[in-house]
Amino acid sequence: MIYLENYDSPIGEIILGSDGRHMIGLWIGPQKNDSYILKNCSCTYSHVPVFDMAKNWLDIYFKGECPDFTPPVAFPYGSDFRREVWQLLLDIPYGELTTYGALAKKMAEKLGRPAMSAQAIGGAVGHNPISVIVPCHRVIGAGGNLTGYGGGLDIKEKLLQIEHFDMSRFHRPKV
Repeated sequence: MIYLENYDSPIGEIILGSDGRHMIGLWIGPQKNDSYILKNCSCTYSHVPVFDMAKNWLDIYFKGECPDFTPPVAFPYGSDFRREVWQLLLDIPYGELTTYGALAKKMAEKLGRPAMSAQAIGGAVGHNPISVIVPCHRVIGAGGNLTGYGGGLDIKEKLLQIEHFDMSRFHRPKV
């Protein structure tokens, strides 16, 4: 059983998901429509204790402060590759950025390969089921491109602003 609970945030309604012990989902706006968990699993709206920790983390985060803890997370769905990439995302500190290319280098090293495609990393990052807490919004394209975000680029920009980034150094891809 997957437990769900709503959280009202400055970036809109968020749905929290848990297996009862861990956070396994946090979806914003359009992400709800693309979630494997929400589409394919037995879900019920019910409170579980890990939601208190997640909401506390989010309250601190949305005040523009760095939470000094991370709620327990688990990735029960997704390929081994995606779960490895999502685990790398947890290592990106609050207020810092990385690129898809830098993550590709780390993943190649981890897998003992000479190289890895930044596009493969982007595909995995784009399917991160625990947005914000697992900070996929801190991944940008080469040269400061604000490429891709499951919740939309407007939400990605808002999350970066919450972390006090100077938004003038980034640019959106031309559509």
